[in-house]
Amino acid sequence: MNARLDALDGWRFSVAPMMDWTDRHCRAFHRTLSRRARLYTEMVTTGAVLHGPRERLLGFSEMEHPVALQLGGSDRGELAAAARIAADLGYDEVNLNVGCPSDRVQEGRFGACLMREPALVADCVAAMRAAVRVPVTVKCRIGVDDQDPEIALDALADAVVAAGVDGLVVHARKAWLQGLSPKENRDVPPLDYGRVARLKRAHPNLPVALNGGIAGLPTARALLAEVDGVMVGRAAYTEPALLLAVDPEIFGEPAAHPDAFAAVEAFEPYIAGVLARGDRLHAVTRHMLGLFNGRPGARAYRRHLSTAGMRPEADLGTLREAVAQVARAEERRAA
Repeated sequence: MNARLDALDGWRFSVAPMMDWTDRHCRAFHRTLSRRARLYTEMVTTGAVLHGPRERLLGFSEMEHPVALQLGGSDRGELAAAARIAADLGYDEVNLNVGCPSDRVQEGRFGACLMREPALVADCVAAMRAAVRVPVTVKCRIGVDDQDPEIALDALADAVVAAGVDGLVVHARKAWLQGLSPKENRDVPPLDYGRVARLKRAHPNLPVALNGGIAGLPTARALLAEVDGVMVGRAAYTEPALLLAVDPEIFGEPAAHPDAFAAVEAFEPYIAGVLARGDRLHAVTRHMLGLFNGRPGARAYRRHLSTAGMRPEADLGTLREAVAQVARAEERRAA
């Protein structure tokens, strides 16, 4: 086993960092569904890590391991300091965002615009690696705007490999910083899985994971013949039940739970703890709306959580009643 890959436990399948989605409650839910998938935080800027409300931004549960913090920034000193904070808090990996195409990150000189500055990215990686012992990885695109992906991706990869990067996650699309919105950048630029496969062949000792457009586990399994890992984003969030199959189908290990009903029951103690701290049920259940998609009663389940689940007094009984909508619908269909 590649020692660097071995250090990235769960690298074979991970859930992508997604703004407004992969908060600590989402990650705890996803961990309930899969013991092995590697989980990532939302991107947090170095300024927020160094000066913001650290517990709210960086707090996580022990159950989430292996869990990685994704950082946004381009100042090597700030990134090193933020990486040290992450490692001290117990994160298993620190990931540098070189792929986000939003206007905000361009203005701050981080995210996808850094594809144009591979030497700067390498300096940042070297500083982070010198600051921590946990793996330091980079998530990037295959290029931006008019860059030739054959040249741009090689330039970035060569630079960060020389700086000692522990792994590279590649979103297999260009980012168009001029002319496309962040939302359009997730779908409009064509996918080029072959480009990522060629990168892996050129760097056999570098752990390479592929991200972008992976809608299910059959696609994930096929891609794993070419790369070391797959990172699934929206599909894992909108259809979270697919995570129940990750451990047996990707890692060859028993599933965390036999079905979605059992997973919800196992997740109840976590939710009870959230409620006991004074947070509302919806803070957690908003990440669970897609759990029963495609099953009888799924619409009623979502509607109940989206209405009754929003009320200040909503509790575990509210969640149980939503789940019961699915159970009753399936019983009626079976009758």
